[in-house]
Amino acid sequence: MVLTMRGIGDCTFEVAVQVLELQKLQMMQSPMASGVGLTDHRQTKCKFHDSSSKVFRRSSADKTKIDTGWAINLKLDCLLPRMLKRLSISVLLMGVSVILGSIPNRAGAQTPPELPRLLIIATGGTIAGEQGEPGTLGGYDIRKPISEIVAEVPEIRRYAQVETTQFANIPSAYITPDQWLQLARSVNSVFEKRPEIAGIVVTHGTDRLEETAFFLHLTVKSEKPVVIVGAQRPATGISPDGPINLLSAVRVAAAHGSRGKGVLVVMDDRIISARDAEKVYARAGGFSGREMGNIGIVARHGVEFFYAPTRRHTSGSEFDLGDVMVFPRVDIQYSYAGSDGGGKTEAKAIIVATTGLSGPERNYYEALQRKGVIIATTFPSGDQVASPSSAREALPMVAVERLLPTHARILMMLALTKTQDVHEIQRIFDQY
Repeated sequence: MVLTMRGIGDCTFEVAVQVLELQKLQMMQSPMASGVGLTDHRQTKCKFHDSSSKVFRRSSADKTKIDTGWAINLKLDCLLPRMLKRLSISVLLMGVSVILGSIPNRAGAQTPPELPRLLIIATGGTIAGEQGEPGTLGGYDIRKPISEIVAEVPEIRRYAQVETTQFANIPSAYITPDQWLQLARSVNSVFEKRPEIAGIVVTHGTDRLEETAFFLHLTVKSEKPVVIVGAQRPATGISPDGPINLLSAVRVAAAHGSRGKGVLVVMDDRIISARDAEKVYARAGGFSGREMGNIGIVARHGVEFFYAPTRRHTSGSEFDLGDVMVFPRVDIQYSYAGSDGGGKTEAKAIIVATTGLSGPERNYYEALQRKGVIIATTFPSGDQVASPSSAREALPMVAVERLLPTHARILMMLALTKTQDVHEIQRIFDQY
């Protein structure tokens, strides 16, 4: 028995239906068939092909016509009584019905949800590096445009609709606070004027990546995700890490769970809060969140968060860049054995990286305090949780709680745009 069916897209299926030992069933249905015994297995094949025909036809053995929307040609080549033939056909049609029911209805299928729209802002860095001799361990120039970088990672299109803009194309060691100011204003402007943008990815060199990330963490005025990403190997080098880092950053920026967590650094599938991100070495895997900064990972199945920042940031920040034209100068000085201070300075504030000041060092910094310079102390590692000075101290120093010296400097720069009162600055350091 051969069954041919037409009318389902471009698909072709074959179904084999076996008729097994039907003698007993035949005897029950028809006395005329009592002498017929079936011990062989007969196979019936059914093929589905595309067609627009809408008349159900049977062979000349049975002239019944049924309008079902499918064209079926039945060729009966077995010598069975009429009852057995009809029974076999019924079994076949039941099987065909099950198969057709499992085929998705393309016309009625739901449209998948629209992918989030992201903006990728490029600033340069190793992720944009091109070698004179590609595929080597040699040096590179930072010149690859962001449009080419994104085009080389087609997998991005599975997770987001992306737009790109070239903010700069420089080594991040050349980034200045003035450029931080411009970048923060650009990000805020995009979120304010383009509500369809669900998140922003910033490609950046790794030398100053942690500093730019923390500045944006304190100055972006949106709960939408801002993700900073870079690379430790150039795009044309051996086993570049830029493409997978960029893909991971896009996935994080597109994830709804990334909202409200401040600015995030994504490197090597780690999701790091900008407050704690630190470059510890110049190799793949060289970014750390230290003890408390790793808040999630980018897994194959999706973006997973396990923690969230509790200090103030982004939409909860009090810092307003609207009237800021230039930032007050803040220096970082290191304390070391035999030091008597950092010498002459024109800074408005100094972050002292120290595990403890010597007598000469303390005298030096107290002399600066009397001239109105704000002094704050933090451990070089950034892991110390210092206790604030007593309110009765004549020359209180600002105590820093778990911030790298470079991060403490950024917070001090922003604090000085609001106040020069040391107690108010201490309040700011306690909350951010």
